[in-house]
Amino acid sequence: MSQKVFEALKWASSFLKSAGRDENAGELLLRYHMNMSRAQLLSSFRDELNEDIFKKFEEDVKKHVEGIPVQHLMGYEEFYGRRFYVNKEVLIPRPETEELVEGIVSRVQRIFPHDSIEVVDIGAGSGAISITLALELPSASVTGTDIAQQSLDVAKKNAEALQANVSFIQGDLLQPFIQQGKKVDVLVSNPPYIPDEDAAALSTVVKDHEPSRALFGGQDGLDFYRRFMEELPLVMNEKGIIGFEVGVGQAKVVAHMLQQTFTQAKVEVVYDINGKDRMVFAEL
Repeated sequence: MSQKVFEALKWASSFLKSAGRDENAGELLLRYHMNMSRAQLLSSFRDELNEDIFKKFEEDVKKHVEGIPVQHLMGYEEFYGRRFYVNKEVLIPRPETEELVEGIVSRVQRIFPHDSIEVVDIGAGSGAISITLALELPSASVTGTDIAQQSLDVAKKNAEALQANVSFIQGDLLQPFIQQGKKVDVLVSNPPYIPDEDAAALSTVVKDHEPSRALFGGQDGLDFYRRFMEELPLVMNEKGIIGFEVGVGQAKVVAHMLQQTFTQAKVEVVYDINGKDRMVFAEL
């Protein structure tokens, strides 16, 4: 039985809603299967939907209800207007992290307007941060690190697809730079910051399909920031920028850590578009 585009979308929305999943997933999946932009989809609402497409769409909606992330079904996520390949080895890039990147870009343009600078992204995952910074700041030399080679394989694939010049190194936090005696001007990181005990409350979409090494930051979620405070003074140049993404309610503590580590720095907490304390920046 053939149906119209809007009917398929309506079915998906109510099915997703009744299963406690995000209704928007229906539109994303339908656009993916029809290979259309949002505007194209809206203008074809009254068209008949090809039966094969509907079958595939229906299968994916059901898979999402079972907990598979939409981005894994499509194989990508949009970040900063670009398409990043993702799989179960990397954290799916979030819109909030675009704001972290935006904060770094605007600070670099103000503090290092014409300098060729060394930028590092710690815990690169899919490469969303490092690749975006390399493309937005063409004069910067960008390096991304990750402890997991499987994540770096994804990041390298994305860098090639987007023609971004980024070096990727496997290593634990800042250890690769400490061992090389390398100094950097800008350090950005979206480290694992979810407290271990919050695991039970996470949606299965996140908990069972994204790498736990990229999610959990110890008992209070702050383990990685503590380690950063020990290692940062060994790699940061005297003049520099540090930008962290943090979990909700962690910004004050992380800002305090940074201020104690770099007493002269200008440290600020920045709220995201949803009004959550999501970023901490330090200008050295």
